[in-house]
Amino acid sequence: MFDLDRWEEIFSSIRSNILRTVLSGFTVALGLFIFIVLFGIGKGLQNAFTDGFARDAQNLITIFTGKTTVAYNGLQSDRTVTMNNDDYDFLVNTDQEKVGQAAPRYQANLLVKYGKESGNYQINGSNSEEQFIENRKMLDGRYISPGDLDRKQNVAVIGRMVQRDLVKNGSPVGKDLDINGTMFKIIGVFSDDGGDWDERVITIPISTLQQMKKGSDTISTVFIAYDENMKPADAIKYGEDLQKKLKAKKNVSPDDENAVRVRNNAKNMNDTFMFIAVLTGIVTFIGLGTLLAGIIGISNIMVYIVKERTKEIGVRKAIGAKPASIVALIVQESVVITVISGFVGVGLGVFALNLIGDSLEEYFIKNPNVGWGTILMAFVALIFSGLIAGFVPAYRASKIRPIEALRTE
Repeated sequence: MFDLDRWEEIFSSIRSNILRTVLSGFTVALGLFIFIVLFGIGKGLQNAFTDGFARDAQNLITIFTGKTTVAYNGLQSDRTVTMNNDDYDFLVNTDQEKVGQAAPRYQANLLVKYGKESGNYQINGSNSEEQFIENRKMLDGRYISPGDLDRKQNVAVIGRMVQRDLVKNGSPVGKDLDINGTMFKIIGVFSDDGGDWDERVITIPISTLQQMKKGSDTISTVFIAYDENMKPADAIKYGEDLQKKLKAKKNVSPDDENAVRVRNNAKNMNDTFMFIAVLTGIVTFIGLGTLLAGIIGISNIMVYIVKERTKEIGVRKAIGAKPASIVALIVQESVVITVISGFVGVGLGVFALNLIGDSLEEYFIKNPNVGWGTILMAFVALIFSGLIAGFVPAYRASKIRPIEALRTE
């Protein structure tokens, strides 16, 4: 392995047969290049789909109501179904051990003023757990607390875009905001991965907003983040049970699809993960096929190389070279070509993915990349195949008698 003369001979052989070397290395480099790019694009698709669920809690069930479409229990159709605080408590306390976090929401669009600036904004009345359900990050100050709800405090947490529109300069925390004629103290500023639309929102305690609405206890939406350890199938069943029980409580027909609606991320995630699994399988199959093509390519070329050097092998055996040394020489040359070509393929593949970057986001490919562990496995597989590709024909050639090898044209 560390015989200097052998290394000089290997590199001399490579220099003397540039075309042969390039052809044998090309299949290896191309195989790794295509493998890395394909896997990277597949990972980019996974990132795009996963990011689609990152705006809110992934383990989220959203419950809201509408109008009935079916007459039931003596009640007419086209009846508006409304949730209230009692319904929220009922939903949260149904299978309470399955609830991770929960938040009610009462929503209104109101005029908001700050100094000379004003605008209509979405006002969300909610509780402290809304921050985690919406995946909001605090940029300044704090979120509303349970104490704010209990005391019906006039406090507000504003989105980053509200700060930009109204307050503009300096920290808004501690400053007063006029919401529909009532003064609120700003206690925090948040950012949201959902983008500008989700950051042009103001959250206040739901108890305060309900009080502003003449003591109403109305709730627009209920958010329940179920236990993350639940399997998707169990989470789907949990959402269906909540819908069924709320329909019964509200005297809604079990067949009415509009009066009580449940949006369960578990259903979307289940479908998405199945799609990603199929996609990953396809990419893996194609990638492995590409690697296999590279292995077959280098094997065929090594067979040709050994056949071409049969006379040389005969001369070596005639002057006393042992079969083991002949095999070692050819195998070592094969591995050297494979390793060098492999590095080229890896370098080009990683460079191509970095070049692509986020330019394909419009095609749902985000941050395409391949883990170094996957690259190393593919690299080792090709090196091993290069070793086998060189060993098998070299071993057969080493068994040829010198006189037969010298007669070979």
